[in-house]
Amino acid sequence: MQRYSAASRTAVRKHGKKTAAVAALSVLALTAAACGSGRTDEAGGSGDGGGETITVGTTDQVTSLDPAGSYDNGSFMVMNQTYPFLMNFAPGSSELEPDAAESCDFAEPTVYTCTLKDDLTFANGNPLTSESVKYSFDRIVAINDPNGPASLLTNLDSIATPDEKTVEFTLKAANDQTFPQILATPAGPIVDQTVFPADSILDDDAIVAGTPFAGPYSIASYAKNSLVSFTANGGYNGILGTPKTSSVNVKYYTSSDNLKLDVQNKAIDVAWRSLTPTDVESLGSVDGLTVHEGPGGESRYLVFNMNTMPGDTPEQKLAVRKAIASSVDRQALSDGVYKGTYTPLYSVVPTGLAGANTAFGDVYGTTPNRDEAAGFLSAAGIATPVQLNLQYNPDHYGSSSSEEYAAIKSQLDATGLFEVNLQSTEWSTYTKERVADAYPVYQLGWFPDYPDADNYLTPFFAPDNFLQSHFESPEITSLLDLERTTADENARMQIIGQIQTELATNYLPTLPLLEGKQIAVATDEISGVDETLDASFKFRFVTLAKS
Repeated sequence: MQRYSAASRTAVRKHGKKTAAVAALSVLALTAAACGSGRTDEAGGSGDGGGETITVGTTDQVTSLDPAGSYDNGSFMVMNQTYPFLMNFAPGSSELEPDAAESCDFAEPTVYTCTLKDDLTFANGNPLTSESVKYSFDRIVAINDPNGPASLLTNLDSIATPDEKTVEFTLKAANDQTFPQILATPAGPIVDQTVFPADSILDDDAIVAGTPFAGPYSIASYAKNSLVSFTANGGYNGILGTPKTSSVNVKYYTSSDNLKLDVQNKAIDVAWRSLTPTDVESLGSVDGLTVHEGPGGESRYLVFNMNTMPGDTPEQKLAVRKAIASSVDRQALSDGVYKGTYTPLYSVVPTGLAGANTAFGDVYGTTPNRDEAAGFLSAAGIATPVQLNLQYNPDHYGSSSSEEYAAIKSQLDATGLFEVNLQSTEWSTYTKERVADAYPVYQLGWFPDYPDADNYLTPFFAPDNFLQSHFESPEITSLLDLERTTADENARMQIIGQIQTELATNYLPTLPLLEGKQIAVATDEISGVDETLDASFKFRFVTLAKS
């Protein structure tokens, strides 16, 4: 999720702020939720859909409902149901199409123009005009929250609104091949300018009270990271279609254990992120449940802080990164920890996306090579074992993270070249500390904003990137700028391949480890799950129905 200036687009993805008081309330609420209190089977809602209420369970957490203040999967899942987007992906499609817009196109190489549909309104009755669109994007840039998606808009120079239906985005760099897709990312929700302040993040409860929604659903009740109830918005007429069910609840879990138990007992209808591989395997044999799989795109990787990682010089730090790349056994992580639900990833761009290659496998091999790792360290004059502080998060990327990082520590320690001090931190703290140079080497994951290789490149490796790991390379920046602005598809794919190879060979600011599928487990009464598990990585309620 995020995007960029053709000059330097960066991305920030998902991290949260939570006060101690809110956290305590959430624990109480979640305890109740774990007892099954979230299940309601009454028909409801005021939209065009019908049917019984569907309850979706997830371990993803909401950071903020304010689009300017979050860039995470949990928050974006709610936004995808409730906010309008100029451009979007219809269920089952990776083809970008106008949504709140009637049309969008480049009027000039640096001007992207959208025309809104007629008579758009928010659920509170306020008109949705071109001024609403301009206000939404301007405030994301102005607020520039460290946990927000402002980095996606670094190529945006200005916005003009010549009339109530026309929006003109002027870009800093011409021929940006990715800007239209950014309109469907976390930077793209359109908000009501009478509800949201221009210069600060709005509290979730104030947002819900203001009903500034114009997507297929509105929020009827909201208990943050406990239980949220959605009702169909009859005023929505975009490409996502009319909701097949008028009332959907989302129940939040602090552990996959309770999520698994509730879907296994059919106390909820759908379990969407994140069940453990063991849970998925077990639930696949339960009568009345179906495991649904969709295209991948989720990646797991290590981030190296270029300033604080081991090594006295840039050359020594690079040698340490190469030695780690030569020592990690991805296949063992896939087989031993994830039972094949995550597979080895040998490039920063996942397989299946146009332009992806296997650069890390080509350079460092697909099996561990201790001698090669030792050679990198010796050539750089680094004494072994290297003391390595490795940080991971246990509550954002699934409960298997603990097992995954214990395995990585074991692999590195076994070489005799490293002594790993493994530590974990809860997500709310992790997101703050990782950008404050607290972690020399640490875990992150990525959920795509849109299905394009650039989504795995510019947000990570352009100047001021969301990693905030102090990586910057004029060579890589130049290639990224060229990739984004090259209209010829074959030429663009060659540049994307070159970037991957250069990163693997000469830089390694991150180390790709694994890529995963989208997996949801639903009762057999639920239809429409497969329709939303597409390459856009947007889980949409509109397709779900209960028989």
